[in-house]
Amino acid sequence: GWTNMIFKPHPYQAEAERRLLEHPCYGLFLDMGLGKTVITLSAIAELIYDRFEVRKVLIIAPKSVAESTWQDEAKKWEHTKCLRFSTVLGSKAERERALMADADCYVTNRENLVWLMEYYFYDPPFDMLVVDESSSFKNSQAKRFKALRKVLPLFSRRVILTGTPAPNTLMDLWSQIYLLDGGKRLGKSLTMYRNRWFVPDRRNGFVVYSYRLRDASCERGIYDALGDTCMSLKAEDYIALPERIDNVIHIRMPTESRKAYDRMHRDLILEMQDTEITAMSAAALSNKLLQMANGRVYDDKHQVVTLHHAKLDALADIVEANPGKPVLVFYAYQHDLDMLQEAFPKARVLRGAEEMRDWNAGRIEILLAHPASTAYGLNLQAGGHIIVWYGLTWSLEQYQQANARLYRQGQKEPVIVHHLVTEGTIDTKVMQALSRKAAGQDALMEAVKAEIRRG
Repeated sequence: GWTNMIFKPHPYQAEAERRLLEHPCYGLFLDMGLGKTVITLSAIAELIYDRFEVRKVLIIAPKSVAESTWQDEAKKWEHTKCLRFSTVLGSKAERERALMADADCYVTNRENLVWLMEYYFYDPPFDMLVVDESSSFKNSQAKRFKALRKVLPLFSRRVILTGTPAPNTLMDLWSQIYLLDGGKRLGKSLTMYRNRWFVPDRRNGFVVYSYRLRDASCERGIYDALGDTCMSLKAEDYIALPERIDNVIHIRMPTESRKAYDRMHRDLILEMQDTEITAMSAAALSNKLLQMANGRVYDDKHQVVTLHHAKLDALADIVEANPGKPVLVFYAYQHDLDMLQEAFPKARVLRGAEEMRDWNAGRIEILLAHPASTAYGLNLQAGGHIIVWYGLTWSLEQYQQANARLYRQGQKEPVIVHHLVTEGTIDTKVMQALSRKAAGQDALMEAVKAEIRRG
């Protein structure tokens, strides 16, 4: 039941696609949510079906992305739905079967890369390489980097995708750029790169623990060295970016959790079917359903039942894709907060002025906040530009006020608002209402009534 959409690219997306086509080896440094996937797929479709320059593409991505993101995105658009995918995941037999399939794009995760190269005796049949989230190749000593390094010349086209590097992560660029140019721009070795731009930062005798940029001009210098092979969207250098990007991340519940969810859902709905629906009872049911979508729910004895970790995994991917960049996470329930603190021990909870100061000074990597507590007047825009809605809210006012903590005067970066939406749950109803700016008590009642009718 896909209705295909016509892709109308933003100016920066059209420019990015043009560059991918023009340069055989190119890097897109675009933050998550800016459309790296559709830009790259547009270029791939053109290269395979219009220019006949490429036959087979290997896409290496984080596991959650390899499972469905590329495949779903290609199906969505009129101009990319022709691309055939084979997903190289699962058991050894499944992976081998996937490699035998006739396809345009073969998607695998980075953990399988060494196996894949050994399977082909380091002579893989692909002529284009896409490394999605190239920051996972930042360690030039890792097996996955060495395996890829050996076969680079076999790919006539190479694309790396990652977010804009933060200044404190520039050291990690050397190995990623090496995948594009074999060391031409940043030096043949990490040591050469390091000696040119960095000085030791923390050390103990002869052991250096970390390096920092030599001086302020070095960041500019590195960007200049990469100018012809990467589109670094330091927004001011290039093309007007939208000020705010809303990104919906579709979360799939694992099969077992889905069964548990469906069971609980059915029981809750049955209880309500013959009763008069009041605002109170509708809110109570909606809360239960939202909790289940987030992964944990209170049972009748007020004990916490854990249904799944799918949202936690998605949040971990967002954090990984934004190294060195602070992330503001909105949670809905106390057990969400418990789950988040267990999974991210470094995260801090927004309680007041102290966290606000530390966030704005860049000392907090993950800040957990309840939308109600950030209601008015908290200026957090100095500390970051990435928001994640872990748990959604029916209150449009709360939603807008919470986003306005970062999306306001004085914000220098495009604000990216990620929404974690669990498919096949009430989350999708809330998301529809929020995007129509129609959320609130009425929308909640409507959604609950629809759930009960569906039974």
